[in-house]
Amino acid sequence: MTYCVGLLLDAGMVLLSDTRTNAGLDNIATYRKMFLFEEPGERVIAICTAGSLSVTQTVIARLEEANADPENPESILRAPTMLQVATLIGKLLSDVSAEVSAKMDRMKQGASASLLVAGQRKGGDMRLFLVYPEGNFIEATADTPYLQIGEHKYGKPILDRVIQPDTSLEDAKKAVLLSMDSTLRSNLSVGMPLDMAVIEADTMRVGETHRIEATDEGFARMSQDWSNALRDAFQQIKPV
Repeated sequence: MTYCVGLLLDAGMVLLSDTRTNAGLDNIATYRKMFLFEEPGERVIAICTAGSLSVTQTVIARLEEANADPENPESILRAPTMLQVATLIGKLLSDVSAEVSAKMDRMKQGASASLLVAGQRKGGDMRLFLVYPEGNFIEATADTPYLQIGEHKYGKPILDRVIQPDTSLEDAKKAVLLSMDSTLRSNLSVGMPLDMAVIEADTMRVGETHRIEATDEGFARMSQDWSNALRDAFQQIKPV
């Protein structure tokens, strides 16, 4: 399974994904689920993937192929707006999902995936979309400035309580990491290493990228501090 989260804030965007894939208890592997495309100063696009690996890898491969062809009208690096980027990706995801599912029908199996698409084009606003397997999508807003895909329920409570449009990027990084920590503790199908990207508003470039390994001391310290803080808060709350 997967957990990916994206935040859309006044100061910029923060995205985080795990890397675990599994096809049964004895078939677990690591695959990158975050992909970054940029023309620094002109546009930046980040995509996080969840679902069937055969679908997501095909989608990303076709996007990269289109980007490499200067004559291809379906390149997301030449789309005039982020809305058009989401539309192109949605159509591609729907087409690939249908192709793969058709091949799997004989085995009475299906294949689907969902994507987070975030980015900004010069002269436009930052935008964050959740693209569904059918190709339709929803967009993050000031009322709900984050979107999740995969095993989202465990990491949602902290985002609901903490994230607002004016949240700083430093606090946003802390929030997504603690959201992931809650998910890692509750669901074994989500696993490290983690990939994080930070895109500051109006820079049209990826400002930070981090690969966080299972041995990362900073993440382990944050996880332990969060556990201690929750236990202390629990003890201080008076029962009804």
